[in-house]
Amino acid sequence: MPKTLNAVLSGLLLAAATAAAQTRVQPILGFPEQGLDDPAAYQGYQTRFFRDTKGNVVQVYLDARSGRVVNLLADAIDESVGFTVRDGAGKPIRLEWGTPDAIVSQNGDNRTIEYELVANSPQLLIGWILLGSMRVERDLGYSGRGLEPYDWPTFRIREEEDLIGNIDRLDPAERQRQLGPLGTGFTSELRARLEPDLLTTGLPASRGATATQSSFDGKTTLQLELLPDPSTASLVVNLPVVSVRATGRQPIRLTVRVTTDGPSLTPLTRDQIFNSAFLRFLNDSRVAANNARGKSAGAEVAKVTRYRLLERDVRGTELLSSKEKLMAGLPNYATYFGRDMMMTSLMMQPVWTDAMPEFVIASALRKLGPEGDVSHEEALGGQAIRENAAEYNAHMANYFALRQRSRSAADSALARARAVLSDLQKVRENYHMRDDEFQLPVVVARYLANPAVSAARKRAFLRDTSDGRGQRIGLLLKELSLVATLAAPYARDPNVQNLISSPRLDATHWRSISWRDSNAGYANGRFEMDINAIWAPRALESIGEIMTSLKALGFDMGDLVSRAGAADSSLAELARDSTTLQRAIQNWRGAGRHFVVTLSPEEIQTKVGAKLQWLPAGERTYWQRILGATGADKSPLSFMAISLDSAGKPIPVVNTDPATALLLRDARDVSPEAIGVVERDVRAITRPYPVGLFIDRLGPVVANDAYATPAVWEAFRQDTYHSPRVVWGREVNLILLGLGNQIGGASEVAARTGATAGLSAYLDELGSALKKTNDAVEASGLKHNELWSYQIEGGTLKPIRYGASTDVQLWNVTDLAVQFVLSRLTLP
Repeated sequence: MPKTLNAVLSGLLLAAATAAAQTRVQPILGFPEQGLDDPAAYQGYQTRFFRDTKGNVVQVYLDARSGRVVNLLADAIDESVGFTVRDGAGKPIRLEWGTPDAIVSQNGDNRTIEYELVANSPQLLIGWILLGSMRVERDLGYSGRGLEPYDWPTFRIREEEDLIGNIDRLDPAERQRQLGPLGTGFTSELRARLEPDLLTTGLPASRGATATQSSFDGKTTLQLELLPDPSTASLVVNLPVVSVRATGRQPIRLTVRVTTDGPSLTPLTRDQIFNSAFLRFLNDSRVAANNARGKSAGAEVAKVTRYRLLERDVRGTELLSSKEKLMAGLPNYATYFGRDMMMTSLMMQPVWTDAMPEFVIASALRKLGPEGDVSHEEALGGQAIRENAAEYNAHMANYFALRQRSRSAADSALARARAVLSDLQKVRENYHMRDDEFQLPVVVARYLANPAVSAARKRAFLRDTSDGRGQRIGLLLKELSLVATLAAPYARDPNVQNLISSPRLDATHWRSISWRDSNAGYANGRFEMDINAIWAPRALESIGEIMTSLKALGFDMGDLVSRAGAADSSLAELARDSTTLQRAIQNWRGAGRHFVVTLSPEEIQTKVGAKLQWLPAGERTYWQRILGATGADKSPLSFMAISLDSAGKPIPVVNTDPATALLLRDARDVSPEAIGVVERDVRAITRPYPVGLFIDRLGPVVANDAYATPAVWEAFRQDTYHSPRVVWGREVNLILLGLGNQIGGASEVAARTGATAGLSAYLDELGSALKKTNDAVEASGLKHNELWSYQIEGGTLKPIRYGASTDVQLWNVTDLAVQFVLSRLTLP
């Protein structure tokens, strides 16, 4: 392939990185881990995590099912370098680690990591080489193209190709004006940046292959080097394949070297993340493990295992945490996700330092949209280029359409297009979700109510302007105003049609606006239960708490609202009149009534029987045996429906979302009504599947659609991400923390006022539910995964890793809070 001068120079500069001082580093984490994980559950998948010379996370994973090798560079622009390895017959090959460590180095801005792989095959065919954004690597996997015969280029980014086409249509002067910000004077060079330059390198006796690619705007460069050990193999490049042949009978040893000059993040240390009480708890576990090592008694072995799991999650939290953001998960989501950060902040409150909520709140406020929307997700680096290119193309389409009709309008469109090109890597924010709007007030209210944080520190935090968008308190008021506006219709008139509604996806479908964001997640409901029955009421309560805290800090709420430009807003109305606020809260607290479903044993048996008949014979037989053994279908069932349809009627899918309410509600409320609600929600979660959600030795599945229509069954069959086929670590930890919260609050009441027979029975039931859930999840062996699934073979249910699961997930490391809370909890 032709190679431009700039690309040659980039390759030479990056190659120079190998001359820099090299440091051998051990993996910070690796999965599956001997003694902790069942390798069979990983189905040939293995991964290691390192840090480069700047502290950025580098994850390498090997997937034997597809032959894919991916290097995630979790820096400030979320980069990746991937390739696929097949044998001489074109079948995916299983690779093994060649050494227990990796080598990192740095030369100027170039950071390099290298490691060794081993293949027990006489020939390796390497293709589908992809350098760029991790989002594009994800898209390659989703497209299925990576399973096809090798081709070139690996993945075409249409937005960038269309951008080049639009520039080519311009007159020479305008073309040069637009090419300038992209660091070139020729569209031919832009085209060269669309795919890597793949070259044979080295001497004839020690050939290697090097793939180098600049970002589309020319600001960063990635390089991949594949270097077979010349004593075991030789290499030939013949696009689209790099072929490696063994020269003898020894396994092929292949060095992989990856270099980037992308910007870095600023990692947080353990002491910045975890509070002293948790670190003492962790140290006590470490001491107990050290004392137990070498002993064979079950209890002693358990101490060692317990500490290893705790340390693994602590390291996982460190990998995800930087001053700039908390990444949602590795490898697939090495970016900011507003919801993930805020949920984690609420769940990790017992173990985090007081500074961590400040990082979360500041990050969310810094990324607020024009109307006060909380950003759901950011697009960085190559993905930002892709999305900005799409915006540029839209402006240019407008320009070409207008230039013959209105020169001034066309010039305006052209100016907007030029502005996009001036910073093609400008971070883009996704504001498509709604649950995060209602979560931020809850996080802020808890931070402001924390007595361990001084009033002076809170005032300084709220007045801080370092993010360049004015004082944080002004941004906060804008967000609270949006929440109050969204909640206002139902607050005034608690009619089902006034609930928070999802927007239309098309003529017959509604788009998810909460965490179950797959196509099937809310069973095509218009009104999602978690937003309406849990988050909206709690957000309004939090607004009231924030107003009280701000007043105590010396802020005038009326003045703040006025300066925020919201003097006539719903928020201003709530601030002026406490009666209006209390009426709004009371109305929203009643929203749960719209979602309650109650079924008789006869209805359960009929509906569950129909669902089982729909399943494959092997699964049907298994679940029929479970029903016979548990009698789960012999008593009534009441639960909160996952959503309401467009008419406001419940879509009867049992789900784990009420666990969020268990975490957020005041557990000291042990009135008969409050206890009844908690018992309803806990019993639905712990009732054996296929009636409720609980599966022994697996955990509570995230949904049960047995009572819904066959259309819902089919939707979940096609999209299993939030279906009855999976357990989510997020939900498990919410259940356990929620139960811990309820037990702690009720126990406090019992200790203060005396335990009645009813309260004792309530505590016993919650304690039993907590133990049952915890034991099942521990038995799965997969609790650290983002989500996991199962397969039924030979009449046996076996837990398995979910294919698209994240290895280290922000929600999942909240098990640290679970273990800390449980260690302090006195169970009935």
